[in-house]
Amino acid sequence: MSASFPAHADTGLDGDRDSTPQRPTPPLPWLWIAALAMLVFVLSVSVWEWQMRRLELLPGDLGDGNAFWAVERHKVDQAGPGSAVIVGSSRILFDTDLAQFEEITGRPVIQLALPGTGPRAFVDDLANNTDFSGLLIVGVTPTAFFRTGPGLMGGAIDYARTETPAQRLGHRLFLFLARTFGFLDADYTLIKLLRNHRYIEREGVEGPYAEVWNISVHGPRRQTSLWPRIETDEYLQRHARLAWGDFDGDPIADGVIRAMIETTRRDVERIRSRGGDVVFVRPPSAGPLRENEARRIPRAWGWDRLLRATGAFGIHFEDYPEMQNLDLPEWSHLSRASSIRFTEAYATVIAGEIGTGTDP
Repeated sequence: MSASFPAHADTGLDGDRDSTPQRPTPPLPWLWIAALAMLVFVLSVSVWEWQMRRLELLPGDLGDGNAFWAVERHKVDQAGPGSAVIVGSSRILFDTDLAQFEEITGRPVIQLALPGTGPRAFVDDLANNTDFSGLLIVGVTPTAFFRTGPGLMGGAIDYARTETPAQRLGHRLFLFLARTFGFLDADYTLIKLLRNHRYIEREGVEGPYAEVWNISVHGPRRQTSLWPRIETDEYLQRHARLAWGDFDGDPIADGVIRAMIETTRRDVERIRSRGGDVVFVRPPSAGPLRENEARRIPRAWGWDRLLRATGAFGIHFEDYPEMQNLDLPEWSHLSRASSIRFTEAYATVIAGEIGTGTDP
């Protein structure tokens, strides 16, 4: 049975009739409405920005992530033999002042360390996918270095290889806005503020307080430091300590340690064959967190064997008086002032043992 339509129906089949729905615009003062909407928008953004600045989220904190890392990774391809590259986890990232390092060593430095991420994949990348022949500094956070998976930001290498023009443009736009506004911090969006509010929780219920919140500030070239509020706000300080979970866990299996050391040894040899060199740096830690690191992978099991197998020079904070008694507000990362002192100390050792970027 074929369908039929009333004679007056608009089926869109009649060439003389327009089937497009018509919606006339009401005669309203649209310019005034647009102006009012813009005023509300500007006031809302201004109030939010003011509130965030009260929380010490300031313009110039550029943020971090795969796009930031990719910018620095691309610089490695043009790095000369007198340059330095840093890989590792958040400690060597937070605890290194780039300007101080460059002033002491005479080496332009590229910061490739990533929070929550072991350096093994990145050492392998530099050894096997580049011609880098400078000085590679590997930050060693024991439980992160001797882990089987890459960790939190293990996808950074793939991102750098496949980054699209649209992603690069979006990154540049974000940098422009981050220099003007402080409210762009991803850890202080409205939704996260609501989730992280100090609600009273039932006993035994683990809420968002156990998650990592904002702990860092970021400048150009991925210069990263501990957020000053972590140094002074006891609530945030306690939270950061809780979020690390004291790095508790089972001891690292001997087979895993041996495998990590062996692959690292091969990569160190490859870099040295091109005229480069590798230095391992163990930044400070404190409190129960340090105790658990020592329990899970004692120095003799990991650090000492790593240096013997690779023949590389190592700087362990326990061995240098000038690296003692530094301020670790949340037990894992140095305060801004202490990070400068630590950088001065370990960069001076590197300049004395390995040489500066201007040495023949």
